[in-house]
Amino acid sequence: MRQRQNIDRIARRDCLRYLSTAMLGGFVGSGINCAISQSAFAQTSRKENLAVLYPEIGEPFRAVFAKILEGIDDKLQTRTYKLAVPSDTDLSAMVADLRRSDLKVVIALGRAGMRLASALERGVDVVAGGIISPTENEARDASILCLAPDPSLLLQRLKTLLPTAKRVNVAYSARHSAWLMRFAQDAAKQTGLDLRAQEVSDLRGALRYYQDFFAQATSQDALWLLQDPLAVDDSSVLPLVLQECWNKNLPLFSSNVAHVRRGALFSLYPDNLELGRSLGRSALARLNSNAPLARGAVPLRDVQAALNTRTASHLGLDVTPQFQSGFQLLLPER
Repeated sequence: MRQRQNIDRIARRDCLRYLSTAMLGGFVGSGINCAISQSAFAQTSRKENLAVLYPEIGEPFRAVFAKILEGIDDKLQTRTYKLAVPSDTDLSAMVADLRRSDLKVVIALGRAGMRLASALERGVDVVAGGIISPTENEARDASILCLAPDPSLLLQRLKTLLPTAKRVNVAYSARHSAWLMRFAQDAAKQTGLDLRAQEVSDLRGALRYYQDFFAQATSQDALWLLQDPLAVDDSSVLPLVLQECWNKNLPLFSSNVAHVRRGALFSLYPDNLELGRSLGRSALARLNSNAPLARGAVPLRDVQAALNTRTASHLGLDVTPQFQSGFQLLLPER
C-alpha cells in the first residue's frame, strides 16, 4: 500500500510539473498523458512492455527532457508508462513496482533514469539518452544515444566552412572522452583531416596543452573544444582559447553550443524532438525483434547548427543570407 501511494504521489506531482513546463514551452499535450487517473497511471506498468524513465529536474533542463518525451511519444504513437525519477531519494519503491511489470524495454533519460534502469533485471533492455559521456558500465549494459554531437558531422561542417583547414587539434580526458575519440579518428580519415588528439588528466595539463598549441599553430590548424570538464572550463581555459584564436585568426569550433555565444565559430547541438524520435525508434525495433540489443555508446546525429556571425566575418567568411541558411541559431542574437 505504501509503495502504491508513493507511485500515485509521484504520478500526481509529475503531471502538475509537466503541465507547467509544457505550457511555458509551447507544447501542451506532449509527454506524459496526465488525463489518466493516478491509480490508472500506476497500473499501466502491469500491461506495458515499455517504460520511459526521465529525471525530475528543474528548468531549463526540464523543458529539454519534455521535448525529448514529446519526440518519443510521436514515434511510439501509443500511451506509454512514464516515471519521473528524483535524483536524491531512495528508488526502492520505484524499482519494486517496475519489477512487477512485464517490461521488455526501458527508455532511460539522464543520469537519474539510468540509475533506476540499472537496478532492474538483466532481462530488461535499456535504450538511453540525455547523457553526454557514459561510463564503461553504462556503455556495456545499454544502447546509449549520447548528447555529444557526432565528430563526423562536426568535421564535415569544418571542411565545408574552411577548406584550407588541414589539422584538427583537441584535448580530451580518457575518463570523459576516450569513447568519443574513437569516432573522431574514423571521422578524420573520412574527411581527409589530420586529427591531433592529446590526452590530459586535469585542467592544469589542459592549459599547458593549449599554450603549447598556440606557440606553434599555423593557418592550417583548427581547434576543437569538447564537453569535457577535465579539458575545458569556462573560467580558465575558455577565455584563453577564445582570445588566442581571435588574435591568431584560428578557427575554433566546439561540441558545446554555449561556446558559440562566447565567440567560437560554430557548434552542433541536440535537436531534442528528433532525439526523442530516434530513441522511440530504437525501442520499437527492439520490441518488434528477437535480435539482441546492440549495446554501446554512439554520438548524436540528431543535431542543429549554431554559428557566430561576428567570428565568421573576422575569419574572412562571406556571411551572406544563403550562407547563414545552413544554421538554425545565429549569434550574437540581434
